[in-house]
Amino acid sequence: MEIRVSQEWEFFLSQILKIKEMKNKSSLLTFIGVLGISLFQACQQESKEVVLDQVIRPNIIFIYLDDLGYGDVSAYGVGTLQTPNMDMLANGGLRFTNGYAASATCSPSRYALLTGTYPWRNSEAKILPGTAPLLIDTTQLTIPKILKQQGYHTAVIGKWHLGLGAGNVDWNKEISPGPNQVGFDYSHILAATQDRVPTVYIQDGKVVNLDPNHPIQVDYDTNFEGEPTAISDPELLTMKWHHGHNNSIVNGIPRIGFMKGGEQAKWSDLDMADHFLDQAKSYVAERAKSDEPFFLFYALQQPHVPRTPHPRFEGRSGMGPRGDVLLEADWVIGEFIKTLEAQGLLENTMIVFSSDNGPVLNDGYHDDAVEKIGDHTPAGPLKGGKYSLFEAGTRVPFVMYWKGTIKPGVSEAMVTQLDLLSSLAALTGSEKSSPDSQNLLDAFMGKSQKGRDAFVMEATSRTALRAGDWIMIPPYQGPEVEKNVNIELGNSAEYQLFNLKEDISQTKNLAQSKPEKLQEMILLFEEIRGPNDRQIQQLELK
Repeated sequence: MEIRVSQEWEFFLSQILKIKEMKNKSSLLTFIGVLGISLFQACQQESKEVVLDQVIRPNIIFIYLDDLGYGDVSAYGVGTLQTPNMDMLANGGLRFTNGYAASATCSPSRYALLTGTYPWRNSEAKILPGTAPLLIDTTQLTIPKILKQQGYHTAVIGKWHLGLGAGNVDWNKEISPGPNQVGFDYSHILAATQDRVPTVYIQDGKVVNLDPNHPIQVDYDTNFEGEPTAISDPELLTMKWHHGHNNSIVNGIPRIGFMKGGEQAKWSDLDMADHFLDQAKSYVAERAKSDEPFFLFYALQQPHVPRTPHPRFEGRSGMGPRGDVLLEADWVIGEFIKTLEAQGLLENTMIVFSSDNGPVLNDGYHDDAVEKIGDHTPAGPLKGGKYSLFEAGTRVPFVMYWKGTIKPGVSEAMVTQLDLLSSLAALTGSEKSSPDSQNLLDAFMGKSQKGRDAFVMEATSRTALRAGDWIMIPPYQGPEVEKNVNIELGNSAEYQLFNLKEDISQTKNLAQSKPEKLQEMILLFEEIRGPNDRQIQQLELK
């Protein structure tokens, strides 16, 4: 006798054995929910429409690097550095070749990522000093707020650089508002960047290991009497500065800004990657005990300056400290993925892997990044880099990974980090959105190659339009090349128009030969951007 089984029942029977492998209760419940849907479908074969009462809510993790270039991930096939763990995500997930950060610099991109709002709508969304007030309004919609409303526990671990407090922070008391006031249940962060003071970790608004007998003082204009600086005491340096980065000295490294006190609270630069990894692993292990899903914004500091690889990685890349910290970051990602696997979470976790902006080699220190780059191309075929309106400023590695749910592949759909807010809201059953954030969930899940039609990118207050295969950069005053970092900024006295499908490296300006297309792009740009596109600030590297 032959027994015939429908495809739905075959799937159900083949998958039921996986329940034994589920160590985490939340993962188990989600898995059973998926099987329940399959069973329901099997029992209703005559019906073509199925009404689902529950929304699947995976854990969501952003692995967000700092100054990682399009060519720095070997899965993109355009550089020479090998990044096997980043490649595991890129080759095992959906790799976007037209994925964008909202800005070519850090604070504006992070603002856009979390709020789904163009950074150029906020005049304060620029590279922030360590003393800047919180950039996100506490009443503003954010990804962690949306996910909290959908039953998620939320956390940020790593680099913040979105301001803290109201502009007059006393680092020796509770610091508020901050991450915990814009939707995060837990935060363990560095306030700004590794090269800016204060050089301390802050957990849930309090400086970690602060000794009240040695209070912290921070100033970005005036040094504290008797405190050494890179200019007054160069013999104390273990790393030399190239431009800017000549204020207070911490761990032998000259920083941006002046700081006094807080000796016991100061971080170890060499151990920073391990420190944040331990925090992320501990958070995941703790959340694995809970029934509720979690959202983790894991913001790595690499390969931003100062590049301080742990001795385990020093010299391994042959490209100097920049290459070494990239290998360190790749290892960190691998170790973190192992933790997700060990906790039985990987198949119930969506991972978004990307960067806040494009690459830069010399960004303020003499660290041989330029001299030892060899054949590696951090920007790949793209023109420009960090700070630039050209493609390498904002087109970055962008990967969606969800083992067993998102099929591995490559997508040419144009997607931006702005779109994660609306898309994740839709995924988790929320109707919340923001005007600048588009619901591209089908594109992110690999169900569609349809992405955005248009996107206005930003670089140090200047903006440009990407629409379809075309990009238009309006005229801007200022140097064509920022000589300190040797990056073409996109400034020109004339309009620039490029067909990226035919000329990804932006070598042929078609503004004069394609006047109708140029006018079409200008009108669309003005429709989106409004009348304030000429109110810019010149780039100033400090």
